Amino acid sequence: MIRRTKIVATLGPSTDKPGTLKKMIAAGLDVVRVNFSHGVAGDHIRRVKEVRECAHELGKEVGVLADLQGPKIRLEKFREGKVFLEEGARFVLDIRCDADDGDINRVGITYKELPNDVKQGDVLLLDDGAIVLSVNGVTDDTIDCEVVVGGQLSNNKGINRQGGGLSAPAITDKDRADIKTAADIEADYIAVSFPRNAGDINEARRLLHEAGGQGGIVAKIERAESLHGIEEIIAASDAIMVARGDLGVEIGDAELPGVQKHLIQLSRSMNRVVITATQMMQSMIENQIPTRAEVFDVANAVLDGTDAVMLSAETATGKYPVKVIEAMARICTGAEKQKVTTISRHRMDSEFQHVDEAIAMATMYAANHLNVKAIAALTESGSTVQWMSRISSSIPIYAMTRHESTRRKVSLYRGVYPMAFYISNGTDYIEVNRSVLNVLREQGVVEVGDLVIITKGDLMGILGTTNVMKIVRVGDY
Repeated sequence: MIRRTKIVATLGPSTDKPGTLKKMIAAGLDVVRVNFSHGVAGDHIRRVKEVRECAHELGKEVGVLADLQGPKIRLEKFREGKVFLEEGARFVLDIRCDADDGDINRVGITYKELPNDVKQGDVLLLDDGAIVLSVNGVTDDTIDCEVVVGGQLSNNKGINRQGGGLSAPAITDKDRADIKTAADIEADYIAVSFPRNAGDINEARRLLHEAGGQGGIVAKIERAESLHGIEEIIAASDAIMVARGDLGVEIGDAELPGVQKHLIQLSRSMNRVVITATQMMQSMIENQIPTRAEVFDVANAVLDGTDAVMLSAETATGKYPVKVIEAMARICTGAEKQKVTTISRHRMDSEFQHVDEAIAMATMYAANHLNVKAIAALTESGSTVQWMSRISSSIPIYAMTRHESTRRKVSLYRGVYPMAFYISNGTDYIEVNRSVLNVLREQGVVEVGDLVIITKGDLMGILGTTNVMKIVRVGDY
């Protein structure tokens, strides 16, 4: 089987070790995540350069996802690096506290407007919910709390308000600088952290275009309030990420599984790509094999229809970055053997808005009801194969394009495989079909007698002009 679900892995110190990145790509890595929450611009530029060099050597297209830090609301630092908070103790979040002068009684916070966002009775969750504070009182400068769930608390841990509602803007000054870096490295996707509404997505797209970037925009769904306007956020985005860390803290872990399933289904119904992320293979930061719970977590996301599953610390700082990709690839392939992953009634009752969209849907219907070995889509922007990839199927979709940026972009789409293809605009249709089949045969995808569906446009080389679907048999040309 060819694995259809894509694997996104985060770069970091563990992937910097000589030879590691090439082994990760060979093991099945499809898209790398550059995390702007850590490191400096030079680190990201160097790593992306190495990714593209390794991918070129291996003859594979690997996408780049630049993940903005966003308004992560954090504690400042403690004098001793950490404290232990006892249940029932008083603890104060104090905007006047020096950045490195926290102690067992109080600590500074990075977001100075936080006292304006909370009130008596609110619950604050620190370190992804490991520490729980109840707000007893608020002044202009301080938030006076009682420790409800105690434990060890160290520097720079995150702060969430249960139920959401913090007012920090999604795009920070740091993000604006990082967007310019992302444009410079020609990132294929930019992930916006903590978007509140579609306006945050539109602003990020505008800033990226002003910086000369052409990548897609990924909305990270991690605020409780973003769920209230989720359809508008998805519509404004090219993809979403179900960022289960902060989202789970804000809405509660018991609500998270149902929300994840809904977000995956909704994104696919709206013809958008979806990534499932956070702690998917967390134990493999230290261990060489995943837990059974992690196997089920990854497999369930695949069965629900996610386009990609993502690794964070597992590859960035974990001990076994190659083995975790091998394990994730194995789990995805196993889950895709289930019949539910190849059955679809997607948009069966919908009216199509574009000719190329109708061609994409007709192609998938024909492929799923005919013994077709492969789909070859000649594409400029990748939009046709994106529509195709929303239909559950076991038939591989080859995005054949001359544009390297398009090949990298579609590396995130479920069931889509980028392939370099160059053809002159004046070439006649028979010669185009012959060239497509020759490329597929050279790659070992098809053999004589196999059926292939080819989609293309009368006006090749122009965006949005796919208007032809042709079913051909290998060997007839």
